[in-house]
Amino acid sequence: MSPDFIIKLGQEVLTLILYVGGPVLIVALVVGLGVSIFQAVTQVHEMTLTFIPKIIAVGATIILMLPWMMQRMIDFTINLLSAIPTLIG
Repeated sequence: MSPDFIIKLGQEVLTLILYVGGPVLIVALVVGLGVSIFQAVTQVHEMTLTFIPKIIAVGATIILMLPWMMQRMIDFTINLLSAIPTLIG
């Protein structure tokens, strides 16, 4: 196992993490920002108002994007496992 392979594998892992986690984090950020602006404009500072919309939006995003996220993770795992014989030799 060469250092170049380890660096390439690390880059692929970080890219996969960004692809899989990015959409969920972006949705949580946008909804949180929207709720914060709404609270600042209306001066309603209810604690549950910050969490409930984020939970619903993140849950809906995960449900909608789960097939795509799972396919990306399965492809990465298959590529990683198929590379094992080349690492042994």
